[in-house]
Parts: sequence; C-alpha cells; structure tokens
Amino acid sequence: MKARKLLMLCGWVAAALPAAAQEVTLKVHYHLPPTSYAGTLFIQPWCDKIAKDSGNRMKCQIYPSMQLGGTPPQLFDQVRDGVADVVWTLPGYTAGRFPSMEAFELPFTMRNPEATSKALWDYAQIHSQNEFKDVKPLAFHVHGPGVFHMSSKPVRTMADLRGLKLRAPTRLTNKFIAMLGATPVSMPVPQVGDALSKGVIDGAVVPYEVVPSVKIQELAKYHSETDPQEAAFYTSTFIFAMNKAKYESLPADLKKVIDSNSGQALSGQIGKAFIQADADGKKLTVRNATNVIAASELATWKKLGDKLSADWIKEMDGKGLNGNKLREDAKALIEQHAKAAK
Repeated sequence: MKARKLLMLCGWVAAALPAAAQEVTLKVHYHLPPTSYAGTLFIQPWCDKIAKDSGNRMKCQIYPSMQLGGTPPQLFDQVRDGVADVVWTLPGYTAGRFPSMEAFELPFTMRNPEATSKALWDYAQIHSQNEFKDVKPLAFHVHGPGVFHMSSKPVRTMADLRGLKLRAPTRLTNKFIAMLGATPVSMPVPQVGDALSKGVIDGAVVPYEVVPSVKIQELAKYHSETDPQEAAFYTSTFIFAMNKAKYESLPADLKKVIDSNSGQALSGQIGKAFIQADADGKKLTVRNATNVIAASELATWKKLGDKLSADWIKEMDGKGLNGNKLREDAKALIEQHAKAAK
C-alpha cells in the first residue's frame, strides 16, 4: 500500500513539473560526411543555435553519412515515419514525387543562392504545401551554380559533351544533360567519388561545395564553370524537415525555438552559407585546370533550356497543375528577392 502511494505521489510530482523542464534530443540524419560544408556551415550551427536558444534543453544527436541506415533517396520517408527527427535531403532524389519543386530546377533559373532560397521558401508556401504535408518543413534552399568536373577533358562547347557519361542529380538536370549530348547517369552525391575513380562516369555536375565531400579535387582534372554573369545552367532544391509528431510533442516554448530557427530567414541563411562553401571548395581545385564556358556558347544552351521548360510546363498541365503559373511565380519571387538584396 505504501509503495502504491509512493508511486502516486511521484506521478503527481511529475505532472506538476513545468513543461519547461522537458529535455529533448533530436536525431538529425543526412547523407554527407560531418566534414562537408553542409555539416560545418549549416547543420551543426543550426543545432548549436537551438541548443543555445533553449537553454540546452533541446539538443541534436547528429548522424551524418547515412549512419541511421538506408539510402539518400529514403531520407524524406525516414523523417516522415520518425526514423529520424530531422533530415536534410533533396526532393529531386525521388524523381516525380515533388513536381512543384522542379520549377526551380529548370535550366538557367538561379543566379544568387541566398535570394533564390528565400524565393523557394515563399513559393513552397503557395504551391507545395500538399507535397510536404506529412512533415514540418524547416527550410527550403538551393545550392550555388553547377560546375562540370571532368576526368579526361574540359567542357568548352556542347560538342565536348558528346558521348560522355555524366552524373547529374535530378530528373530535369538529367534531361538537360541528354539534350546537351551527354549520357546522363543519375546518382546521389555520395556515389560520385567511387563512380569517378572506377571510370563508371567521365564527369559529374555538382557545385564546388561538394568537392571535399567526395574528393573531386583528386578525381577530376578539369573544372568548367559557366559564365558567372549568366544564370546557373542548373541548381538543385533541398529541404530541411522535421518529423511532424516530434514537433507537435514539444512544449510551447521549445516549439517557439524551432519556429524562430526556421522559415524564410533560415532558408536564406543556408543559401548564403553555400556561397561561402563554393568559394572554399573551389580553392581545393587550384592545382587543376579551370575554364569558363562563354556566354556566346551558352546562348545555344539557353534555347535548349527554353524547350525543356516548355515541355515541363506541358507535363505539369497534364498532372493537373498550372505549369506556366508555377514557372512564372518562381521567376517573379526570385526577381523580388534579388531586388531586395541589392
């Protein structure tokens, strides 16, 4: 009887404790190593910030390099299902699942990662909520300009790509690579290093920030950038997302910490971090050859990009989406944020 009364007393005491006493550990899962720029410039700083803002009552247990198991294309389902509490991943790793996001992955759409990431957040609130209804998005963002990293020869013209096997990240980038004359090979970033070293691919398109993660500076001899005065020939979209049930289980004050460290501002901060990451990644390639693909050459590429965009709009219309509105809204929001940044 005394034991039962003691248990009841303990229960009353626990119920009387303020919600603020609750401590939470978030399992954060992503596909790159902890030394990647995504890890050092974005994910770890975010975890440090929520720990500070919560008085160390909310912390991260970070699992880089897919340490919780699975493959990069499974990350979204892992956060949806509660295998992880927070993930960082690319919607494009599951082709066709998040069609609205592709408006930002069309060729020659992105100029500035910070402004474009803010635009992507705003766009997703308008057009993508149904696609991400099963998770709590914390940020949407893009990376910097894509670069050709080649093992045997540089890319100066479209003709240089003919017959080569080239890694690309997303459905639309694969289509564009094929239009340029190369054979696209779709694979997540962690597989690129092994594919290059074994000659499975002749090159890869990734931004400079990926270079150290897969040792591209050691595996590719040539790095071909597009004219920096032009919009990037490709970029990819990303989502930083939280398990919905985990968020709902938080006390109000910890929810406020998450809310204060998510949204348009965080999206822009990540985009800005990737500008720094590109600069740092490029420094690692200085011993190799670098060239710029001229604007005059890119004029031909843009015509193909316009055709791909027109085809995409028709495809979206066939899915019951207004493809032209998606495309025009994306462009308008990017322009709006680009002007605000000046």
